[in-house]
Amino acid sequence: MNRRLPTAQELEASGLRLPPDAVVAIDGPAGSGKSTTARAIARDHGLVYIDTGAMYRALTLAALECAVATSDGPDLADLLGRSDLALRPSDGETVVLWNGEDVSRGIRAPAVDAAVSAVSAHPEVRRRMVERQRELGRRGGVVMEGRDIGTVVFPLATA
Repeated sequence: MNRRLPTAQELEASGLRLPPDAVVAIDGPAGSGKSTTARAIARDHGLVYIDTGAMYRALTLAALECAVATSDGPDLADLLGRSDLALRPSDGETVVLWNGEDVSRGIRAPAVDAAVSAVSAHPEVRRRMVERQRELGRRGGVVMEGRDIGTVVFPLATA
């Protein structure tokens, strides 16, 4: 059962503090304010913000640069499996690193916008991404937002 997550302002007003090892999962439709809410909660509670959409965008950018077809799920999953994908907090934003290279700007390119849905639709890719997302959240202290985060990736999230 999904429950409404309090806004950062509601948490602040209540005096409630999230524990430092909390796993907060935020999902919902595009344009619903997931990213804004997730960033605010992470900032206000000293947690790490993880943008899972950026992870799919990084894979998409790498596929485009390496000429891996966005229609080839097994090849995309293989590309992800042999690559280092890292997210690092920096001044309230997330720096996206692909094999050590900062791709934070490149993942917002129009070509990536046009192809990311096709890449994220492959079950093999989703399975590998879920593994990576669970790894990132395993130690806690995170606010993770994106598709299926509360229902598939972390159904037993703290909040």
